[in-house]
Amino acid sequence: MSKGLSFLEMVGKARENVSTISSEEARAKLKENPNTLVIDVQDASDAQACGLIPSSVNISLGMLPIRADLELPEQMRDSRLADRSRPILTTCGAGGQAALGAYILKLMGFEDVAFIEGGTTAWKNAGYEVEKA
Repeated sequence: MSKGLSFLEMVGKARENVSTISSEEARAKLKENPNTLVIDVQDASDAQACGLIPSSVNISLGMLPIRADLELPEQMRDSRLADRSRPILTTCGAGGQAALGAYILKLMGFEDVAFIEGGTTAWKNAGYEVEKA
């Protein structure tokens, strides 16, 4: 019987299938294309404790596939996730959940999705500001 995948193994699989972007590259992409959506996939309490990248939204990893599903009733979806060509960057505290979030969105047909290496912690360590959630 298979033991299944651990969290770190799932993150590894996600990392093999989605693009990684540095904090510096993410900041440049946001300046260059203000339509880029940054999604913090942490649970709300964790995102609050960590802080949010300016202009980002908090959609937990568990709710992300529901909010992005165009086949579900409109009240369950997030209209910001309707356009599969919209550039999306995912983040979290350290990058693991962000990799999974980006992979989920890629599986759902998003064409331009990447996750921020090291998450919001790396963003802050690069000297960039965060906002309280």
